[in-house]
Amino acid sequence: MGTGYLKIQTRAADGAMAVGDTRVVLLDDAGNVLYETYTDQNGDTQSLALPAPDAALTLDPTYSQPAYSTWTVAVEKEGFVTTWVRGVEVVDTATAILPVNMEPGTNTRTVQEIRIPNIGLFADQRNQTGQETDIKVLKDVIIPDYITVHLGAPDNTSARNVRVRFTDYIKNVVSSEIYPTWPESAIAANVHAIVTFVLNRVYTEWYRSRGYYFEITNSTAYDMSYREGGPVFENISRIVDDIFNMYAHRQDFRNPYFTSFCNGTTVTCKGLAQWGTVELANMGRSPLQILRDYYGSDIQLAESENFSAVTESYPGYALGLGSTGDDVQKMQNYLNRIRVNFPLIPPITNPNGVFGPDTAEAVRAFQRSFNLSADGVIGRATWNKISYIYTSVTRLAELGSEGERVGIGRTPPTTSISQGSRGELVLLLQFILNAIAPFYQLPTVLQDSDFGAQVKDAVIEFQSTFGLTPDGVVGPSTWRKLYEVYQIIYGLPQPPPAELPPYPGALLRVGSTGESVKLMQSYLNAIRQTYPSIPALEVDGIFGPRTQQAVIEFQRLFGLAADGIIGPLTWEAITRAYHI
Repeated sequence: MGTGYLKIQTRAADGAMAVGDTRVVLLDDAGNVLYETYTDQNGDTQSLALPAPDAALTLDPTYSQPAYSTWTVAVEKEGFVTTWVRGVEVVDTATAILPVNMEPGTNTRTVQEIRIPNIGLFADQRNQTGQETDIKVLKDVIIPDYITVHLGAPDNTSARNVRVRFTDYIKNVVSSEIYPTWPESAIAANVHAIVTFVLNRVYTEWYRSRGYYFEITNSTAYDMSYREGGPVFENISRIVDDIFNMYAHRQDFRNPYFTSFCNGTTVTCKGLAQWGTVELANMGRSPLQILRDYYGSDIQLAESENFSAVTESYPGYALGLGSTGDDVQKMQNYLNRIRVNFPLIPPITNPNGVFGPDTAEAVRAFQRSFNLSADGVIGRATWNKISYIYTSVTRLAELGSEGERVGIGRTPPTTSISQGSRGELVLLLQFILNAIAPFYQLPTVLQDSDFGAQVKDAVIEFQSTFGLTPDGVVGPSTWRKLYEVYQIIYGLPQPPPAELPPYPGALLRVGSTGESVKLMQSYLNAIRQTYPSIPALEVDGIFGPRTQQAVIEFQRLFGLAADGIIGPLTWEAITRAYHI
């Protein structure tokens, strides 16, 4: 018998909001309480030590039983659904991270129970089919921000669809298919196969071209094991963060190859054998060599930098102590904004583009909360994660403020709308669906005032989630539930306001120079991600005509006197808009 570790993370809004001070109880299969603890302000518990079968069993392909122990985790906090997760596995020598999506409670949803099945390594069938030739469906191979996963076989109409961030999906699948104790080359080869498999589904629109409103299923008979609410292993998480954008393709072909796979022991197939990757890794094979052993010598690995979710591309080199420039300042500003939602990240008091000790400590705190190597250096994985989380937290704040601008009010409409409807009520429905979606893993929709098939699908998912008749028609009962859920979500306690930098005491206008000008330029550049009509600025500390133009556009957007001068009122408005 060995020892494994379990860490629980409580987050809401698709990871954009830490839910701290959450009570966590860990029980064994007999219901005995082993641990009772609370998450910190960033929503994290300490690692809990638990017994698990010896790690040697996870390396033995002849051992036919799951080589891990299972536990029950219960989390509760006022205002949120109490969640019980049963069957959480712990593996000897490994650290499992259990991400708990904290859903706001409603009259019809106060408790939920999630049961985690065995890992896919023990699946008794694999009947994967796909497209291997260079079929041109999508123009480019894009790493999507999210994918929609069908929690059942394709034709199971009662199964739910859930919207999952791509990297979180890959981490879950890898952790649900293989053991974290396998050699790193074997894990990386499996990551490449899994990333390529799902990109093939996305690129060829395998399911959507057949009339389904999802990219992939969690049925191992058709696709791969995705366990809703399941744990992710810390080492697997870090490997995925490093290589999630690398996929396999045949030489002279662009499309992601259809990388079918099976366990290679109880089930055999023409693709990759999961257990066989362990043997090959122990022989010294690299991940690419392992892939070529199964898929052919002309298999190549391509690296896509075409991310749908990262607005700022990695500069190509790591940022650390002593680094300077606009990229450093961008990351400093992003971290200062993220800490509003994750307050254990220390502030960077002078985000001036110089990577000093305070920036390194903020980076380490961020890395600890997002399961990265806490080295205080912004490499590719940390850069992408900071960019992802910054986009999420600012979008969440934008949805809240947009709700005030839309003027939703307290009284829901009574007019029924359905597929084919158009107009303001449809636009209102689309906004509310998108505002709710991050909290319940529901599909998002295009806000275009047109009630099309995808809007109907999103409405059906909402109705199924909240116990309504899933007919896709938005009548009085669905309107009431939409309003109830929206008002509960945006009535939750919001993160405390950030500490705003004080007004420097002098007007900033054309001809002004210095750190205050530089700060305003960096803030305006961040704000323009939400308000693209604001011109992009060079953060050089020189208040020239383009900075004046950006200030005028900001003032116009926020109802201030558009004189292009930053006085006390404009200073406060810019800093508050940045820290929302």
